[in-house]
Amino acid sequence: MMNKLIERSELRDIYEKVEAGQRIDEADCLRLFRSNDLATIGVMANAVRERKVGNAAYYILNRHINYSNICILDCDFCAFYRRRRDAGAYEYNLPQMVEKAQEALKLGITEIHIVGGLHPSFKWEYYIDMLRELKKLDPRLHLKAFTAIEILHLSWVGKRSVPETLKALREAGLGSMTGGGAEIFDPEVRNVICHAKESAEEWMDVHRTWHKMGGRSTCTMLIGHVEKDHHRVDHLKRLRALQDETKGFTAFVTLAFHPDNTKIAAAGPSGFDMLKTLAISRIYLDNIDHIKAYWILMGMKLAQVSLSYGVDDLDGTVIEEKIYHMAGAKTPQQMAQDELVRAIREAGRTPVQRDSLYNPVNPVEADAGSAFAEASADQASPSQTAATYAGAGNEGGKA
Repeated sequence: MMNKLIERSELRDIYEKVEAGQRIDEADCLRLFRSNDLATIGVMANAVRERKVGNAAYYILNRHINYSNICILDCDFCAFYRRRRDAGAYEYNLPQMVEKAQEALKLGITEIHIVGGLHPSFKWEYYIDMLRELKKLDPRLHLKAFTAIEILHLSWVGKRSVPETLKALREAGLGSMTGGGAEIFDPEVRNVICHAKESAEEWMDVHRTWHKMGGRSTCTMLIGHVEKDHHRVDHLKRLRALQDETKGFTAFVTLAFHPDNTKIAAAGPSGFDMLKTLAISRIYLDNIDHIKAYWILMGMKLAQVSLSYGVDDLDGTVIEEKIYHMAGAKTPQQMAQDELVRAIREAGRTPVQRDSLYNPVNPVEADAGSAFAEASADQASPSQTAATYAGAGNEGGKA
């Protein structure tokens, strides 16, 4: 039975579509972005979420390694890049990469997430040897590496086509691709925030090529800078169309712009905007199974709330993330497994450790975490949690 909140909502017709399992269109999506009825949007997103994954909330034991921040580009939104002689410029050699991976393997990680700047002098062999040496440490270790722009850069460095580049990287140990670099696809927005970066079409073509080779990747959208609602809708439309074509995306991630140390005069998204965007992405991206809240940039409290707004994945232990911390993120650099499990249980969800392709790994026993059972039983509704946290933003950072 439809509750009184939905009956009175301006979004009732969209709710009825979602309830019936029908696909919403771009006009519906734009209405959702322009609405402030977060409670109704949350109810819709939560319904879709639970249809797809039940009460599960996923996490992974992983480590991020950003191998260098030296980059030939100078994207205005980026606080990470440096020129070689700049203060704070760094690069890891292969022994350093291996050492960091060995340290993380002792903690039980199953994935290493690898991205970096477009280095002006690293040779083709650096990237191939990186993957081979890391894979030698444990053949079960999943290497999730490189954005589309990095693949294009490696194609140029190695004097190979994109398909040849991806084939060689896969043979060296590449498990899946990251979804970074998408930002906002609209060319006018890209011209402002990342004028020298690859086009939307190039980003899409790299992922399309990888998917058609049988590879999987994530996809992203960066919000809270100069984009407008219709730019977000266009971005999601393109992702949904590519997923219809290839079915290669495992998850979608909304990334929050952090303004510190960048050239963009914008505040970044509020907590309210993050929750709304995550929820809308769950409703609109009906062909992508998982919606991820990247707690490292949102803060864990808001990420917990997002589990009632369509999100079913909190990412993982991360360890040594540099890109967002150089842009002002104040979240901790590492989240232990027991803390992730506790956070999920406090949100009233069932924690499921996953691998990089969302297969369960060592599922948490049903009676584990009994100390948090009372908190789980008292889970707040979407409207209650929004009132509590949506205006709070990040823990110690900007929302």
